[in-house]
Amino acid sequence: SHICLSVSMCPDAFGFYGLLFAMFSIVCLGSSVWGHHMFTVGLDVKTAVFFSSVTMIIGVPTGIKVFTWLYMLLNSRVNKSDPILWWIV
Repeated sequence: SHICLSVSMCPDAFGFYGLLFAMFSIVCLGSSVWGHHMFTVGLDVKTAVFFSSVTMIIGVPTGIKVFTWLYMLLNSRVNKSDPILWWIV
């Protein structure tokens, strides 16, 4: 996060659109992946809800961080051939 802030020269680390894209992508991908696993494995409803909630607790902060980094770097005035950009991505 510190590298992305210094490279992109943005005033804040977590913007509205980074959070929005992260939540949207996690909901879409998580629903399809867990829906597939719950029906193929045959878990009961309580177990499925437990594993889904644990996955969201772990996945949401990670997704928010990653999508915020990408959004900050793509909308900054950083040269696209800069090695630090490709190291982060």
